[in-house]
Amino acid sequence: MVRERTGGFYPPHHYAVTVTTSDRLPETATTLTRPSPSEAVALVEAGLDRGDLVTLFGRCTVEYDGRVRSSLAAGDRHVMCKPDGTVLVHAGTGQRPVNWLSSGSVHTPTISGGRLELASHRPSTGSELTVAFETVESASAFPVASSVEPTVVGTEEDLRQRVLGEPSLVEPGFRPLATERETAAGAVDIYGTDGSGAAVAVELKRRRAGPDAVGQLNRYVEALRRDLHAEATVRGILVAPSVTDRARRLLAANGLEYVSLRPDGDSLPDDPRR
Repeated sequence: MVRERTGGFYPPHHYAVTVTTSDRLPETATTLTRPSPSEAVALVEAGLDRGDLVTLFGRCTVEYDGRVRSSLAAGDRHVMCKPDGTVLVHAGTGQRPVNWLSSGSVHTPTISGGRLELASHRPSTGSELTVAFETVESASAFPVASSVEPTVVGTEEDLRQRVLGEPSLVEPGFRPLATERETAAGAVDIYGTDGSGAAVAVELKRRRAGPDAVGQLNRYVEALRRDLHAEATVRGILVAPSVTDRARRLLAANGLEYVSLRPDGDSLPDDPRR
């Protein structure tokens, strides 16, 4: 729902919207377009006091003083201040911020030389980040709900539990004996035996597996062959949703096997074990 904010008049270049979430009463998110420095300071201060997510976009310079010192010349950037104290400075490309301070930082907006300046300080490390705006194209404050930890599905641990709960997904007769079984080459995800009693090293990958995964499994198999008695048979099985063509060739070249299995679903019928 969108409506005018009550209790005040907004010039044509200012507007506000009401954001409604399922777990709390409606609150108002405020956005100012091309605000004056004093308007921007007022918005940032009010937003930080309320615990809002505050954003600024405009042309600015950035100075960082921490373990090292760095400077960014004037450029168009997006600055985000999160309720936990995190501040991120993003440029127009790339997924990572060009500079930032972690949670626990304290932000102070001021007017310096007639322009908006946002100074952030992280007391635990003494780090400082100063963003000086030549122009501010947009300033916003967004009410945010309490943080909720994401539910993560499809992890390698999910895949491990699928195999341990139903070993026949690897193959009929497979019997898990240990997880993280140590070898000279590292820890085998699942160690067990097949229906004939041969040792089996299972390497788990939650995503499409490549040559590196095959090399890792091969090292485990070779290490187990050195650890066990000379007559012991050791098989290696890679369990993953899919494998690359190169990985498939390496599996065959090294006498290793492959089972297609997703962490959160059934085996892929069109991609049988190789």
